[in-house]
Amino acid sequence: MLKSLKNNTLLAVTAIIIGLIIGIIDMIFGRILVFVSDFRDNHLVWTLPFLALAGLLSIWLYQRFGGEADKGMGLIFEVGQEERDSIPRILIPLIMVATWLTHLFGGSAGREGVAVQIGATVSHWFGQLIPLENSSRIFLVTGMAAGFAGLFQIPLAATFFALEVLVVGELAFSALLPALLASLVASQTSHVLGLEKFAVPVSVHLGLSPVIIVKLLLLGLCFGLVGNLFAASLTWTKKQASAAFKNPYWRIAIISLCLTVLLFMLGQGRYAGLGTNLISDSLLGGEIYPWDWALKLVLTVLTLAAGFQGGEVTPLFAVGASLGAVLAGLFDLPVALAAGLGYISVFGSATNTLLAPILLGGEVFGFDNTPYFVIVAIAAFLFSHKHTIYTLQKR
Repeated sequence: MLKSLKNNTLLAVTAIIIGLIIGIIDMIFGRILVFVSDFRDNHLVWTLPFLALAGLLSIWLYQRFGGEADKGMGLIFEVGQEERDSIPRILIPLIMVATWLTHLFGGSAGREGVAVQIGATVSHWFGQLIPLENSSRIFLVTGMAAGFAGLFQIPLAATFFALEVLVVGELAFSALLPALLASLVASQTSHVLGLEKFAVPVSVHLGLSPVIIVKLLLLGLCFGLVGNLFAASLTWTKKQASAAFKNPYWRIAIISLCLTVLLFMLGQGRYAGLGTNLISDSLLGGEIYPWDWALKLVLTVLTLAAGFQGGEVTPLFAVGASLGAVLAGLFDLPVALAAGLGYISVFGSATNTLLAPILLGGEVFGFDNTPYFVIVAIAAFLFSHKHTIYTLQKR
């Protein structure tokens, strides 16, 4: 009993320190990312043509300084599944700079992969210093949660994302206490230091009649299908790109040139960057076209298959929200609610997570809508076990 109390106290204190450090790093990364994204949007004609050069520079940085850091999230999964025991600390500056380059010059990518890798790298170093049973995995999960929470300021969703993402159907409860504490501290730290949280309160009172439940289940199936489509397309396209262009420099240069043309032709940069413009338009009554979700999906897959750094989750949010806005009329549901349901459940489907998207919905759109989130997320999750954006995820 005394030993358990001592261990939990040590975990709690260390988690608070980890949360502070990761929150500060997330704030720096996030605020610079906002700046470069705004700069790109205001100077698209001058930045987008240099996407290929940015890609070449990213590849050179990773090959010159990165070593095994170029495995990205795969490296994190290998450590979490005890297939390796170290994460190179050079990963932190490399992935930050490479992701800023991706967004400055118009690549369609996310940011959560950066935050999760930063968090995992920081916390894993602490785990190597503290002699506790299973400390490697506990601290890895703690850092993943804190990284996600610090960037998006969604500590509950981030905690359960880290607990459930490494192995589908298994929760890493041994890390629950430090993961939750680190997530709360990282979230508050980045917020206090000026990183804004995205939240759109959605207030609806539809009840749960049989008709509404059927509509929600069908929506969940649609979102599950699209989440699977994103994951399967990403895996297939990465494989094909690697087979067609063995040299990573040629791969990123040629695909980047195609991306530059497509991003100019398709909406003049509408699908560049994170996709937050599509999310805002979907939830706040802006103009959303029926093809927005599909084009954002395709261009994100191409960007990541080319070799650019970033992540998949924010584009998944954009794909889901814009698809939800389109399907709202078909299902006779409020647009903001349908967009919010798409926001959480396409993400859940593509990552094979269930609790995280439900809590994400509450933290972003309000917990009054939890029954709707639960039904749609379950439907999407039950459809989602075949494909995942994380190729090393176990079941």
